[in-house]
Amino acid sequence: MTFKDGTAPDRHEAAATCTAMADILNRIGDKWSVMVVGYLAPKTMRFNELRNAIGGISQRMLTLTLRNLERDGLVTRTVYPEIPPRVEYALTDLGRTLTEPLDALWQWAKEHQDDVGAARAAYDRSHPATEPVPPERRYAGATR
Repeated sequence: MTFKDGTAPDRHEAAATCTAMADILNRIGDKWSVMVVGYLAPKTMRFNELRNAIGGISQRMLTLTLRNLERDGLVTRTVYPEIPPRVEYALTDLGRTLTEPLDALWQWAKEHQDDVGAARAAYDRSHPATEPVPPERRYAGATR
């Protein structure tokens, strides 16, 4: 690993950074977190509004995702003392900093999905059928 200025971190610093990066990417790189951040980017949403917008996510998974994003400082949860209680979720300032990189990733995937598909097909043609092909990972509700 090399920094933009051409220097390299010492081994211990690089290991600590890689561990921290893996932890953060594990959270923000999971499909539900990405979708929650994407839907909360333009507006504050209530739980069921968010669940219906995402589609295919269980109540438990959305609850866990929101709780983890809140714990990481990316989402705020506001409970209003009403009957029944009203709960709203919004991105924090830190959470908003994720929208630009996620938009870039989304745009890259959109622009290169055909290239990736062609590369997969070429790989599959050049490797014997006896080699196991990793299963395609898709999010719930995706269409081919």
